[in-house]
Amino acid sequence: MRSWRFWLNTLILSSQYNPPRFVELLMLTLAIAMLTISSLVPTEIPYMVLGLSFVIGASISILVREAIAPSPQTRVTQLTALLLLIVSFYGFADLIRML
Repeated sequence: MRSWRFWLNTLILSSQYNPPRFVELLMLTLAIAMLTISSLVPTEIPYMVLGLSFVIGASISILVREAIAPSPQTRVTQLTALLLLIVSFYGFADLIRML
């Protein structure tokens, strides 16, 4: 029970300390879950669309946040966000080709 309380307090503290980064982390975690479900069950296209939408939203949010308030590792963060954006657009193109 003590470990659960520790994780809950850590989660609450991180969400209060830096809300945009917390929302981006939550979106990317949900995207991983949705894309995992869509890869395990190939007929679940809505999960793939939702997961790719989460990735696009989180990537754009990261790029905007880094443009407004740069962090010490700005280039790495921007490069990672752009890579995620390109991969998700490729996923949408592949999804359209499947339909």
